[in-house]
Amino acid sequence: MLFTILGWILFGLIAGFIARAIVPGKDDIGIWRTILLGVVGSFVGGLIFGLFTGLHGFQPAGWIGSIIGAVIVLVIYNKVTGRKRIGR
Repeated sequence: MLFTILGWILFGLIAGFIARAIVPGKDDIGIWRTILLGVVGSFVGGLIFGLFTGLHGFQPAGWIGSIIGAVIVLVIYNKVTGRKRIGR
């Protein structure tokens, strides 16, 4: 159980950092929000990607779907909070 939780935290951190690198501009959301962004993005991307492919789990398709989901969640978060301004 503990390794599962630590795995999701690490997975969320990696997916969140990749999403932050893909979306242009500066993010000042900190490490905990980055982890949360990645974990939520993993669920969103995993659900969307799983619907189209039928693949689930920590497979390459799961990583790609999680990163896409994290990018979607980050863009929505930035729009809702107005936190990111491109060019600053």
